[in-house]
Amino acid sequence: MSREEERGLVIRDLAVSLQKQEILHRISLKAQEGEFLSLLGESGCGKSTLLKCIAGLLDADSGDILLNGESLLKKPPEKRGAVIVFQDLRLFPHMTVEQNITFPMEIKKIPKRQQRDTAERLLKEVQLAGLGNRKIRELSGGQMQRVALARALAAEPALLLLDEPFSGLDERLRLEMGGLVKKIHRERGITTILVTHDKREALQLSDRIVLMSGGRSLQQGTPRELFYQPASKEAAEYFGKVNYLRGDIQGNLFTNEWFKIPLSGSGSVKSGDGEVMVRPFSVRITGSGSFPVKEITFMGEMAEISLETPEGPLLCQMMSRELEQTGIKTGEKAGIEIEEAYCI
Repeated sequence: MSREEERGLVIRDLAVSLQKQEILHRISLKAQEGEFLSLLGESGCGKSTLLKCIAGLLDADSGDILLNGESLLKKPPEKRGAVIVFQDLRLFPHMTVEQNITFPMEIKKIPKRQQRDTAERLLKEVQLAGLGNRKIRELSGGQMQRVALARALAAEPALLLLDEPFSGLDERLRLEMGGLVKKIHRERGITTILVTHDKREALQLSDRIVLMSGGRSLQQGTPRELFYQPASKEAAEYFGKVNYLRGDIQGNLFTNEWFKIPLSGSGSVKSGDGEVMVRPFSVRITGSGSFPVKEITFMGEMAEISLETPEGPLLCQMMSRELEQTGIKTGEKAGIEIEEAYCI
C-alpha cells in the first residue's frame, strides 16, 4: 500500500460491546484524508458508539482503527489526533468564551500571546468576533455551538468528530451551522465525521455517507448513490417514501397490466417476475385519466397525491403549482406518467 493510499481513517472489522451486548458487528469503512463522512441512521444503530470508539472513549472488542496507516487502539484519547464535539457541547460555564477556546492550547502549554491570537482568529472564523470576554451563560444556543466548534479547531485535530451537535437547534440555526461547518471543512480540509439521524443534513453536507442499522453498515457511498441506487428496501426507505410495482421484467423493460416502464441500469436484473421501486417524485399527473385520486396533501411548495391503482396505492409528489395547473381534484380520475430514469 502506498503512502497516499494510507492517508485517512480506516476501520476494519470493528466489534464493540457494552454491558456484554454487542453494539457494533464487525463494521468496516474508510474516510479519505480531507473527506466529510456522515454516519447516518436511527437512534440506537451504533453511530455514536462508533464515533466514541474512534475518539478512544470506548474500547473495541476486536478489529482495528487506523489513521494515516497507524493503529489508534493502543493510544490514549489525547494522542489520537481526534477531537469530538458532543450534542451537549460540554463547555465550561465558569469560563469566558476565549478561555473555553484556549483550553486545549493551555493544556499543551502554548504561549499566552499565541493562545490569544489563535482564539481571536477562530472567533472570526466561526463568526463570533468580539465576543471573547462573554460568559457562556450569556450566549444563545447557536453561539454556544460556534464556541464548541472553535474550541475543537483550537486543538488542531487530524479528525473532527461531530456527535449530532446541531440536534438541539431550530431548523434555521441547524441549516446555518451546517453551512458553517461545511465552509470550515472546505477551507481547512480536516477529515470530518458527522453522526446524524437527519437524512437531509447528511445529503447536503457529506462527500460520502455510511448508512447504519443495528450496528452494521447497510450501504456506503456518495449522497447520489445512496439516494438513486439504494442497495436494499431498508436503504431506499430511509431516504423517503417509495412505491413498489410488481410485474414482468424482460431486459430493460418492466411491464404489468397498467404500466410499461423502461428501466435504467438494469443490466444485472434477471428476467421474469420482479419488482421495481419508483420514488413519488418520479410519478407525474398529466390531467384526467383512469386512476382515482384518493387524497391530496398540500405541503407548501410541494403536494402529495395518493392514487388508487390495481397495484394498490401509488404516491405522487409534485410542485403544488403544477398540480393546480392540471385542474385535478380529490375524487376525480387522473392520468399519470412515470419518469423511467429513476425507476430501480
